[in-house]
Amino acid sequence: MHSIKRFIPASFVVLWATGFIGARYAMPWAEPFTFLAARFILAAILLAILTIVLGSRRASRAEACHAALAGVLMHGVYLGAVFWAIHRGMPAGFSALIVGLQPLITAVLAGKFLGEAILPRHWTGLAVGLVGVVIVLWPKLGAVGGGVTAATLTASLISVLAMSAGTVWQKRFASGGDLVTATMWQYVGGAALMALASLAFETRIVTLNGELIFAMAWLVLVLSIGAIFLLMVMIRDGEMSKVASLFYLVPAVTAVIAWALFGEHLNLLQIVGMAIATLGVGLATARRPGHDPEQAQLTRARASR
Repeated sequence: MHSIKRFIPASFVVLWATGFIGARYAMPWAEPFTFLAARFILAAILLAILTIVLGSRRASRAEACHAALAGVLMHGVYLGAVFWAIHRGMPAGFSALIVGLQPLITAVLAGKFLGEAILPRHWTGLAVGLVGVVIVLWPKLGAVGGGVTAATLTASLISVLAMSAGTVWQKRFASGGDLVTATMWQYVGGAALMALASLAFETRIVTLNGELIFAMAWLVLVLSIGAIFLLMVMIRDGEMSKVASLFYLVPAVTAVIAWALFGEHLNLLQIVGMAIATLGVGLATARRPGHDPEQAQLTRARASR
């Protein structure tokens, strides 16, 4: 089992990075809130069926509410704000750069609300990872133009805060129950928010074609179920600052996939940025064998308070 778990972080990064494929195919044919509402409803239905097949433990009212609130933040607000900003003209590269702040914000929240010790080498790794992300995305920032407005910038910042807060909430209040059941309730919360946003702000006109169907199937099965399950396992078993640092690898992997599938240019500077981002994640997630003086010092300091 432990040997399998070693592959979870890498698998999560690759699956999460493919999310841009679905977004790229879907956005011309459906409005963002309408598309996300349908995606989350389908994911919730599939997971509800899976709970029956697996005989998963039912969630208590408190567990369901906590998971639903985490879903509102992690899925509804996060993806809703990102999709809305891009739909309004925010360049995807610039949006990704803002979202790249998420690991640092998560580390701060984890230290404050979860009591996790963020050691100096972890802060160094987070900072190095952010530098790598900036380098990877730098060539794409030339597209910054009229889509960068106060509204789209605010939406991107809200998405970062929501994802960070949602993962910390999931870790603190909703990690003790059954993963399948908890994930189902997450999508119930996300679907409710997106359905309300769709009714309030969109026409709900959808052009049904092969590209939209492919995007929906990919995002529901690969992202909403596959990648999110891996994320839930890592949140349950690991420290939030280390889990969050994996998001630094997503832009690099996305750039490689875009190069392989769509022929998007990948230059030497971006490859260097990928190496730096990988180094940062390595520093942020490294564990020293045996006794860790830094950790012990922080533990003694806490005990003396």
